[in-house]
Amino acid sequence: MPLSFRLRAALLVLLSLPMAAPVVAEPMHAQYLPPDELSVREGEPEQQQLLQITDYSVVVGSQRQSNQQPIPVTSPLTLRLKGKPMNKGATISEVLVHFDGESKSLKKPAYDEPSRTLTLYYPASQYRVLVDLLRNEKVYCQFLSYANGHVWADVHTGSVRAR
Repeated sequence: MPLSFRLRAALLVLLSLPMAAPVVAEPMHAQYLPPDELSVREGEPEQQQLLQITDYSVVVGSQRQSNQQPIPVTSPLTLRLKGKPMNKGATISEVLVHFDGESKSLKKPAYDEPSRTLTLYYPASQYRVLVDLLRNEKVYCQFLSYANGHVWADVHTGSVRAR
């Protein structure tokens, strides 16, 4: 029995579609990860939080602990980033970026599930770079954690066409 023209066309379209490949849970923004030359990213990430930044605020504080001698005065600088989660299962709603101008090493990124907050630590020299990105580009923040304890976090732009 001959097939109708419509049925043949539908079959042709179906056969030309690529076959579904097994789904690999590679991070959505994997192109922004540096090469894994030390093989620290073992397997697939256990957790990924990807946030598109929609709002930010700058907090410059001043604190003094009067019960210590000499009295230390500190002025913490923080960027508070808010946005919308971009990947399935992401619960992130806020990123706190702390800047440190004194330490020789920075604390590792940490995601707090109950508060849905990612905390990042950058040297003070990176403040201007981050604020320029936030003012001029579409910005994302991602956090990946692996079974071996390795974590990766970054703030990055999407692809931007050169002018």
